[in-house]
Amino acid sequence: MSDQLNVFGDPIEPCSTSPRTGFYRTGCCETGPEDLGLHLICAVMTADFLAFSKRAGNDLSTPRPEFGFPGLKPGDRWCLCAGRWREAHDAGMAPQVMLKSTHEEALAVIPLDVLKQYALDLT
Repeated sequence: MSDQLNVFGDPIEPCSTSPRTGFYRTGCCETGPEDLGLHLICAVMTADFLAFSKRAGNDLSTPRPEFGFPGLKPGDRWCLCAGRWREAHDAGMAPQVMLKSTHEEALAVIPLDVLKQYALDLT
């Protein structure tokens, strides 16, 4: 999957290996035909976002060892579904993002100028 690109058209950079993220658990927000949720956005978790996500039906903070999921805490980076990030944005709860680690396909759901407002890695 090394040919996958970020929102700038460059090779996608790792999002997190601790905890190991990505639909394929490679540490990158890579995607493929099996990734129906489009886990494309490398986001930095906040307490507010984790609470929002739990209320929306996706509890990301509770460990699920049976699925190899450690549970997330504020400061962790995680590949979020583009639709969930957009929901959070619309509700004023979107977490910050790492654009160099966000897959280019996210731009089909969220415009780059919106993502840039939340970017931690603009140079």
